[in-house]
Amino acid sequence: MVGSDPTARGISAPDAVKILIAGGFGVGKTTMVGSVSEIVPLRTEEPLTTAGLGVDDLDGIPEKHATTVALDFGRISIGQDLVLYLFGTPGQQRFWFMWNDLAIGALGAVVLIDVRRPESSFAAIDFFERRGIPFVIGVNGFYGEHPYDPDEIRDSLTLPEGTPVLLFDARERTSSRDVLIALIDQLIATSAR
Repeated sequence: MVGSDPTARGISAPDAVKILIAGGFGVGKTTMVGSVSEIVPLRTEEPLTTAGLGVDDLDGIPEKHATTVALDFGRISIGQDLVLYLFGTPGQQRFWFMWNDLAIGALGAVVLIDVRRPESSFAAIDFFERRGIPFVIGVNGFYGEHPYDPDEIRDSLTLPEGTPVLLFDARERTSSRDVLIALIDQLIATSAR
């Protein structure tokens, strides 16, 4: 049908960007994807069971009752010409093998940190540094608390000076959106170099 092609009418499809939301077990990845997604997010959560005793480290997160076993998926439009496809990685070590496949085609990542258990996100930082995938650090303020400033967190994680460290609340849409915008700014700055 003539005229049905949107590009023929000067309308172009938005650019799509694949972003990973990564970090350790229980840092808020599923919560972030769910809070910011404009679609009902796909979740692959399963209940924690007694089979995970001795495998799942619940220190510091006793309220956790489910875990992502594959990925979370959501989408958010940033303006009319940019769509972010969000892929939340599983946080438990036994599921890390999936990260390589999830990272294919990803332009950047948000690494979530829980300051009560920062060591739970060391593997995610290392993963993206080794692959040269740009990332920002999102410090999820559990219970609304941010006991450390970004520079203290950057120093304790021995991150390069230019790595953005943002304090946010994964439960709040605008807070999660702002972290994603900071990542897009980082990607633009990286590509300009």
